Amino acid sequence: MVTLVSVSWWSEQPGCGCRVVPEPGRYASAECAGEEKRVGTRTVVVGRRPVSDTEVYVAQKFCNNRIISSKYTLWNFLPKNLFEQFRRIANFYFLIIFLVQVIVDTPTSPVTSGLPLFFVITVTAIKQGYEDWLRHRADNEVNKSNIFVVENAKQVRKESEKIKVGDVVEVKADETFPCDLIFLASSSSDGICYVTTASLDGESNFKTHYAVRDTTTLCTDEAIDTLTATIECEQPQPDFYKFVGRIIIYKSNQEPVARSLGPENLLLKGATLKNTKKIYGVAVYTGMETKMALNYQGKSQKRSAVEKSINTFLIVYLCILLGKATVCTTLKYIWQSNPFNDEPWYNEKTKKERETFKVLRMFTDFLSFMVLFNFIIPVSMYVTVEMQKFLGSFFISWDKEMYDEEIQEGALVNTSDLNEELGQVEFVFTDKTGTLTENSMEFIECCIDGHKYKDRISEADGFSQTDGPLKYCGKAEKSCEELFLRALCLCHTVQIKEADQVDGLMAHPERKYTYISSSPDEIALVKGAEKYQLLHVLNFDPVRRRMSVIVRTTTGKLLLFCKGADSSIFPRVQQEEIQQTKVHVDCNAMDGYRTLCVAFKELTEKEYDKIDRQLNEAKMALQDREEKMAKVFDDTEADTHLIGATAVEDRLQEQLAETIEALHTAGMKVWVLTGDKMETAKSTCYACRLFQTNTELLELTARTVGESERKEDQLHELLLEYHKMLMQDVPKNWGGLKRSWTLSQEYGLIIDGSTLSLILNPSQDYGSSNYKSIFLQICLKCTAVLCCRMAPLQKAQIVRMVKNTKGSPITLSIGDGANDVSMILEARVGIGIKGKEGRQASRNSDCAVPKFKHLRKLLLAHGHLYYVRIAHLVQYFFYKNLCFILPQFLYQFFCGFSQQPLYDAAYLTMYNICFTSLPILAYSLLEQHISIDTLTSDPQLYMKVSDNAMLQWRPFLYWTFLGTFEGLVFFFGVYFLFQSSSLEDNGKVFGNWTFGMIVFTVLVFTVTLKLALDTRFWTWMNHFVIWGSLAFYVFFSFFWGGVIWPFLKQQRMYFVFAHMLTSVSTWLAVILLIFISLFPEILLIVLKNIKEKNHQAGPFDLPVLVSYKCIENGYVKAEDAVTNLAERYPLRIP
Repeated sequence: MVTLVSVSWWSEQPGCGCRVVPEPGRYASAECAGEEKRVGTRTVVVGRRPVSDTEVYVAQKFCNNRIISSKYTLWNFLPKNLFEQFRRIANFYFLIIFLVQVIVDTPTSPVTSGLPLFFVITVTAIKQGYEDWLRHRADNEVNKSNIFVVENAKQVRKESEKIKVGDVVEVKADETFPCDLIFLASSSSDGICYVTTASLDGESNFKTHYAVRDTTTLCTDEAIDTLTATIECEQPQPDFYKFVGRIIIYKSNQEPVARSLGPENLLLKGATLKNTKKIYGVAVYTGMETKMALNYQGKSQKRSAVEKSINTFLIVYLCILLGKATVCTTLKYIWQSNPFNDEPWYNEKTKKERETFKVLRMFTDFLSFMVLFNFIIPVSMYVTVEMQKFLGSFFISWDKEMYDEEIQEGALVNTSDLNEELGQVEFVFTDKTGTLTENSMEFIECCIDGHKYKDRISEADGFSQTDGPLKYCGKAEKSCEELFLRALCLCHTVQIKEADQVDGLMAHPERKYTYISSSPDEIALVKGAEKYQLLHVLNFDPVRRRMSVIVRTTTGKLLLFCKGADSSIFPRVQQEEIQQTKVHVDCNAMDGYRTLCVAFKELTEKEYDKIDRQLNEAKMALQDREEKMAKVFDDTEADTHLIGATAVEDRLQEQLAETIEALHTAGMKVWVLTGDKMETAKSTCYACRLFQTNTELLELTARTVGESERKEDQLHELLLEYHKMLMQDVPKNWGGLKRSWTLSQEYGLIIDGSTLSLILNPSQDYGSSNYKSIFLQICLKCTAVLCCRMAPLQKAQIVRMVKNTKGSPITLSIGDGANDVSMILEARVGIGIKGKEGRQASRNSDCAVPKFKHLRKLLLAHGHLYYVRIAHLVQYFFYKNLCFILPQFLYQFFCGFSQQPLYDAAYLTMYNICFTSLPILAYSLLEQHISIDTLTSDPQLYMKVSDNAMLQWRPFLYWTFLGTFEGLVFFFGVYFLFQSSSLEDNGKVFGNWTFGMIVFTVLVFTVTLKLALDTRFWTWMNHFVIWGSLAFYVFFSFFWGGVIWPFLKQQRMYFVFAHMLTSVSTWLAVILLIFISLFPEILLIVLKNIKEKNHQAGPFDLPVLVSYKCIENGYVKAEDAVTNLAERYPLRIP
């Protein structure tokens, strides 16, 4: 049982120190200066033993350390899974149909709908059950792992799930922390340890954590067991980077001491201990209350455009079904209005039938017709689509061209539900550092006091030069050079580590050490040393965009060194010092280099004492600690002196420009969202051809908007000006354009984070919707957009804004770091780069690739093919089921609407499950209507299937017309065959089951051969499933009709199929009807091939039917039918 005081109270006390005031009935609580009363914290007793025998404490139970990421248990799997599956409309519909067949006397057996439904439910349940079993297995690996807990000065081995809050845990090097721990002591006497958090936030760099100075000497089991302390901290919350608490240490015959605790003292579950032999920590959050567990959230359900189209078509076919049932029910009672038809002499009604209410009889008949025609709704399509998506995702992972030798990894699909969306992307949002660049920093040059130093900074003499309008020559004063080098040597988080390979960081083989840091820029700067005492570190964060250190020299001088982005440093230095360095910073940024500015100031003892006191007070605060720390940091870093700046190069990834150009040609707009400064990002955009030399750039930045009180007025004027400029350049036929961003003059937009905040969150005097509307119109009409100085949240806001525009365009976000996760999750399709910033982006993405260049093949080839395959699958399923049920509907007109089925129950059940399922599945996995090489090399082909072209109403109506035509041919062709009084030489007459058998045979062969005509990429598997399915149908028919089955009441199919084949007329009719049904398809292919030969076209002979688009004068018209491109590479999108 863990001991805690669930609610603690603090009252404000004068002075800067802390004192502990024991309260009756609870553990002592600390009272600190500037602290307000706070409620809702937890108090944890270190070691789970009483602080004093005389104290009374409240015991409260915390959750155990068991992690549960699984969805089901053994007991709730069946009911929970069935509930979730029957929430799907199609499954619920077939369940209702099945119950109707069981309850009502219907013309078909309940097996006909129950067996396909059982098949779909079972396959889906097995798939989901297997996935959940994998999650259970992963959970057990974590929960059953062995850890060591210190109890009574001895190490006790326990399973991880048995850790309780308050336990003192020992963790050794390269082990993962089993829960959230407060760091007490390590194997090093300075109380420091290093961890990597790649599994949490994606950052693979080393992070430094510190123990409070009072516990750093407790480095053994015996010593740590003597610690008597309580920890008061906030309740569990998911933010990795925030933690507020304090530890109260009790010593015999001394007053308790309180020390502040922050994120630097908290070791998170999932992080890994590195470069430290062992640490001791006390568990404060366990199990599902750890920050890792609180951050675990299932990805939001993303529905693809194909799924939405399926639901729309399903509603149409449901209406057709209701219409058929209504027509047949109405005509039945019109037919029965004649007494002879209502009750013929050979089929008199029973007494119960005569006494039944007519309305009830009509409703029962309506339900019976619904059951008879229900197979027009393709329930098996859902399981086929699931299998196609799941199996199809492996082709991306198996692609050898998307395998990266450097990291020894290939592409990875995390969400197979969105494969087809890769072929419909309209907007690509990309990060810059690590995504467009390699995130491999190399020092280029530096500027000291306005003088440029190239080559190596350690050999600065003789390498100084000036450039631009500066009038300085020679080099900076020696004192400035030394000060600058000291700043670089001290203002960083770099640590030296013995060479090994950890978390993707490889030391050079010839070196015996390597550098580790929380920032890759710093490693590039600190390779190049007076002893300093480090007093305080003012940590870097994305809001401040700078870090500082306060050090004391051997002579006792106190110095503050500050390093950060120019936008963060320049406002805090003497303004007259800026111009000398600003020229170099701007030039370096224009060259595409990453820049940092360095500043310093000297502190007096009195100033330092004040800063030290303020920092300690802020660190001890349990309420608003971050705000108080930020204010102290800001005050401390004011009025510094600028020393110089550094320039570090981050090289572009290979084939980056070619990939960007291909995406543009494919009709996609590429937006760069980065936190870098504008000049650096703009240079990168030019280098990767996102901006062309003739691109006119429109700026919405602090420079164009200004910093005055009228900046919102200025912003509004600029928005109106740009909007007017772009609208004047739009062609007159703008309304009929799709993906029509190529205007007579190419425009590019540059916007920074501060201006974006004004647009998204204007003051009350300005309309937010008006700003956003104009800004969005400007963005959509630009060739490319660069958003710089973006916070992670702003990246997600940009993606959301575009995603929610009219038409709901398909958006794709790609990034490599934890700061890109928000926009990756926000986009319809999220792509993660397996870069140097860990795996957080790739884990949260729908698909992960090693390099940006792989995006080209992923979208232009895989995405295009996946979309064509699944669109054909959907249309084909509706088509073949319409062919299947239409003869059944027509048959009712010739049997007095008696609900007599045309097909035997076995064939009703097997049609979608066995006879026609495998050929379309193989087609949807293997088809390549155009070769992958051609798709990759000709990006314009991507636009042919854009805007969900193959699942629009025109192709849907075409397939519906085709199914109707073939259904009419099947039924009336066989009907005219049966006009002959005898089809056999011996004068015997075929019956109604033979009639249905002939129709069904023509049906199966026609829909299967239709798919064979559509196939352009033949493999042995296509041959096997197509011809194998037809052979299986023939074998099954012989087998089913060749045996007297004892479990059947009527042996109505006995010897029907074999007897049918004895008639020559039947053979001729079957062959002729198959040919007539497929004749329109064959005719189109022949005409198309003739046309291609006349035009000397390419080798592809696919007919163009109805949904091609035309590319004319740089625009794509949705209403045009065929293009020159389509003639070269024709693609069937009926």
